[in-house]
Amino acid sequence: MRCNTLPRMTAVLVALALAGLVATTASAHTSAAPTQTSSPQLQGSAAQPFVGDRLSVSNGTWSGSPTKYAYQWDRCDPTGDRQHCVPITGATSQSYTVTGTDVSHTLHANVSATNADGTGKADTKGSGVVADRASPKSASRPRISGTPLVGGTLTAVNGTWTGATTFSYQWQQCDQSGNNCVDIAGATGKTYGVRSTDAGHELGVLVKASNRFGSTTAGSDRTEQATVTVQTTTSVVTVAGNRAPIISFLSLKRVGLKLYARFRVCDDSGTRVTITERDNKALRPVPSNVVKSREARACSYVTAGSVTRIVVPSPLPALSALIVPPCASTIAFAIASPMPLPPLARSRALSTR
Repeated sequence: MRCNTLPRMTAVLVALALAGLVATTASAHTSAAPTQTSSPQLQGSAAQPFVGDRLSVSNGTWSGSPTKYAYQWDRCDPTGDRQHCVPITGATSQSYTVTGTDVSHTLHANVSATNADGTGKADTKGSGVVADRASPKSASRPRISGTPLVGGTLTAVNGTWTGATTFSYQWQQCDQSGNNCVDIAGATGKTYGVRSTDAGHELGVLVKASNRFGSTTAGSDRTEQATVTVQTTTSVVTVAGNRAPIISFLSLKRVGLKLYARFRVCDDSGTRVTITERDNKALRPVPSNVVKSREARACSYVTAGSVTRIVVPSPLPALSALIVPPCASTIAFAIASPMPLPPLARSRALSTR
């Protein structure tokens, strides 16, 4: 008898384990209500619905294997997406026929997905504004964006319409007062390039809005008179500042009682240059009883083959009447010494300023 007890107990334990597994699985499954994985979509002429049009809604996709779906259509404000929406009485099918009450409103649909564990909800985006079965109506007139300059571009702004599905354009040239407008040949795009023949004229655009019931045309305000753009090019030339004159010695020669100092002055301004010459007597001090001579000294200014002799008092002061072209002049001083000079007894200190 004992030999049969163990198999029976094992079978009971296995059965209990299987029952627990089934219970656990069932418990986990109760939380799997449908969850939206992609949104429902309006179908039909939802972008521009008219009275009498039939719209429908797709279910979207869901997790949780829904077993049934329910629908509710809403009527909303014309501006914004799903603003101040109100359920439409009796509109609980997957499709909906637009009515006159929907004119100047938008529509959208709610979808509910249900399975044995619960219900999930999702909704569509709103439709276009519902229009009556008639040609489009303008709520605000078209306008023109841009400045009327020859060579520039103007753009037509449609304005606000109800019931419009397509738009076309015709640009016009008007007189200086914005009257007597005529169509511009070939100017039928949303944008217009201002031409030279438009100068002095005002411009406008006609916008035609169409749907399957007809067309309506509205005109924009006129632009200002078209003008020609004057192209101005400004060139900035940077001129280097005047540099200090440069002095270069050419030679220093003694002939008798005279010293000849030859040097060249370079200046990039081509204006007057002041040259100062100073004497320094070297090697022997001047006796106190010797009075320094104030005799005149001669300065020769040589340029372009001509010689100008300038007589100035001694010691030689600044020479301010010399116009020195850039690196083109040689200045020679002939100095008459007031007393015998020993060899190399006189040095020259020359400077420019």
